[in-house]
Amino acid sequence: MSTLTPPAQVDIVEVAPRDGFQSIREPLPTADKIRCIQALIDAGLTRIEIGSFVSPKAIPQMADIGEIVAHFAERPGMRFSALVPNLKGAELALAGGIRELVFVVSVSESHNRSNVRQSVADSLAGLANIAEKLRELGERDVRLRLDLGTSFDCPYEGRIDWRQVDAVLDGARNATQGIELEVALCDTTGRATPYQVAEHFTRLKERHGESRLRWAFHGHDTYGMGVANALFAVHHGATALDAATAGLGGCPFAPGATGNTATEDLIYALHGGQVHTGVDLARLLDAADLIAALPGGQTASHLRHVPRDRVG
Repeated sequence: MSTLTPPAQVDIVEVAPRDGFQSIREPLPTADKIRCIQALIDAGLTRIEIGSFVSPKAIPQMADIGEIVAHFAERPGMRFSALVPNLKGAELALAGGIRELVFVVSVSESHNRSNVRQSVADSLAGLANIAEKLRELGERDVRLRLDLGTSFDCPYEGRIDWRQVDAVLDGARNATQGIELEVALCDTTGRATPYQVAEHFTRLKERHGESRLRWAFHGHDTYGMGVANALFAVHHGATALDAATAGLGGCPFAPGATGNTATEDLIYALHGGQVHTGVDLARLLDAADLIAALPGGQTASHLRHVPRDRVG
């Protein structure tokens, strides 16, 4: 009987300050956002998607991103990333001190048009513009990450075959030649199953496996598969996992897809396999309570409702 050996370490990318806060309609006080982010840092999270540099008209919740980034400047050991929708957003993020840029392209044409009002080809052209800017700057400490939305399922087109993901990833790699890239396969609707996750990572790693390419997984827990999918992703090549403390957020353009995978649920599973995450689960649960108390948010966490003396 074979034993499934867990990896020694996994990067946890906390996305509540961007994907989570963005899901709340009414703007939150900046001080409340800062308090929540500090609680996440205090829990030991070192990779945090802190927000997005988008037009305040498009997403009012992100209007204070500059102030938030400035507050957390010069934090040794922290990796703050920000979503950027275009070259202008990338330039603003870099000027604000962000050294990790996140760019999103949906594999599904219809979802990409709904999400960013562009064709997939146009989005890839935008990615190429950002990559060219990074080459011009020659800054080797800037990281680029590509989130491939609807990598498993689309709310408009249904199940996504791994070959569709492969075609978009081919275009993205052509656009970013010479730049190290982290690629996140995103289960936008939460409808992926562990076996589909395993197939996608296995097939795509066979096609694109090389040292300059790193892999991540971003899951939702809409169908209760969030933690299972993340574990299958790790055992098939992912070295980073996205999650949102308290399970805050989801995709506003994917009907029914509320609820990111809760960071605390994922950490509990990983710690059960002695996987190092650097996260203090008790302090993370304190942060989860703080986030769950924000007005207007939708949260979905299992561990937060377990008596605290039963956790650990």
